[in-house]
Amino acid sequence: MPTKTPVKASAKPASATTADRRQAQLGALIAAAEKRICESGTHGLKARDLAADIGVALGGLYNIVQDMDALLLLVTARTQSRLDAAFAQQTGHLPMTSRTEAVERLVAVAETYLRFARENLPLWRMMFEVRISAPLPEWAAQDQLRLFRYVGEPLSVVMPHLSAEALTVRARTLFSAVHGVIYIGLEERLIAVPAQQQAEEISWLVRSACGVS
Repeated sequence: MPTKTPVKASAKPASATTADRRQAQLGALIAAAEKRICESGTHGLKARDLAADIGVALGGLYNIVQDMDALLLLVTARTQSRLDAAFAQQTGHLPMTSRTEAVERLVAVAETYLRFARENLPLWRMMFEVRISAPLPEWAAQDQLRLFRYVGEPLSVVMPHLSAEALTVRARTLFSAVHGVIYIGLEERLIAVPAQQQAEEISWLVRSACGVS
């Protein structure tokens, strides 16, 4: 083993080094949890398996996260961050200065959501299936609410007469309708819209909700 070099005055303090190591372990833990969720869902997610995945003792895992609920919230947050990035990349450049443009932007948001769900099915499904024992932390609630701007902003152009409160409710209603079509479809329920027609029907749904035939 090579001899350790002396610590120079410019080197990071020990506390910073420890923080960096913890951050790296946290990233590895989230990645390991994502991998296991994609392979077998959340029900089979075990702390002991995850500790082995990242090479720490079981007790060491709880030095990285408080508990499994906290870990699942972090996995959810990273999935939401990816969804946010997908919305920004696919729809952020689209104009919405007119009502027609705003409707088309809403359609693009819905289609992006469908594509993201298909490509990230286990992690997307987890966002709505996870149940934690404690109240949702404020940061996690804000992460969820932040995504609604992709619906709320163009919808405010389509329906300028609505108050801020009514607009929030309408945005949630529209999201719930689109989400329902996607969820039932991807779960392959008997009443599901056929997969090859989901994008078309979601587009129709958004336009109809906006009063466009």
